[in-house]
Amino acid sequence: MSNDAYIFIVIPVHNRRALTRGCLESLRKQTVKNFKVIVVDDGSTDGTSDMIRGEFPEITLLHGDGHLWWTRATNLAVKYALEHGAKFIMTLNNDTRALEDYVEKMIFWVERRPRSLLGALALDATSGRAIFGGEIINWGTGGSKFLLDTLEPSEWKGLHEVTHFPGRGLLIPAEVFSQIGLFDEKHFPHYAADYDFTHRARKAGFRVFCNYDARILIYPDESGNAEIRKTMTIANYKKHLFDIKGGANLKVFTIYSLKNCPAWCLPWFLFRGYVQRLFGYWIDFLVEKMRGLTHKPDQTI
Repeated sequence: MSNDAYIFIVIPVHNRRALTRGCLESLRKQTVKNFKVIVVDDGSTDGTSDMIRGEFPEITLLHGDGHLWWTRATNLAVKYALEHGAKFIMTLNNDTRALEDYVEKMIFWVERRPRSLLGALALDATSGRAIFGGEIINWGTGGSKFLLDTLEPSEWKGLHEVTHFPGRGLLIPAEVFSQIGLFDEKHFPHYAADYDFTHRARKAGFRVFCNYDARILIYPDESGNAEIRKTMTIANYKKHLFDIKGGANLKVFTIYSLKNCPAWCLPWFLFRGYVQRLFGYWIDFLVEKMRGLTHKPDQTI
């Protein structure tokens, strides 16, 4: 990697000390070292900051008051990185682990596509199964094409273009921030800021890819929305639709749609999205119930 392509990896955290340790250990084991790590500890109460200071003294540690959430915490680190000369910024979540050649594979492609945003192929940390490789949204139908459903395993290599990408392991040229600004913390304090940002970047002339050569391990059950959905109750249904960690937050979805969906298909996109959010929770609940009724326990012989 050339000296002028310097990467700052920014990680917002709130508690989950063990996950943070695992994430940072995976970065320490990278095959290339030409990057800096910035962790924003947003008011952790489990000793996360002490652990980082004691075990990872090379890491820059910033602090929040517990109310930054993902977007403001990420923006705080991004501003620090830009002020310290970052050429590329990578957003990463603490519930991920990077394979040892992850940064190396990102560098390989970003040097060939310097005006592109690169995400990574996500593998389930427990099973190793590929579970997310990018998607292409169809505003007209309101649906998405998930690349893992359309690509053959032999095609799981190189870059595949997408319409948007989550912020876990997303490599962003610094010039993107110069052109479109930071993540939208006003409208998207926790979820959808990354999707909105990548849509805005594409509108500004940048391209977005999933880099199938760069792979990270993720823990799907550790997200805030997964916690809400673990126990399906009326109270959690309300959180699902209105809480800041609710994956179906109606306000967030509405603003995201108004900002990014073409006007000609906005009514249908909103209608379909509302139906999915209002009823999908209970459909999933019924599916889980049916699975429980039809499941036969293993017999011991």
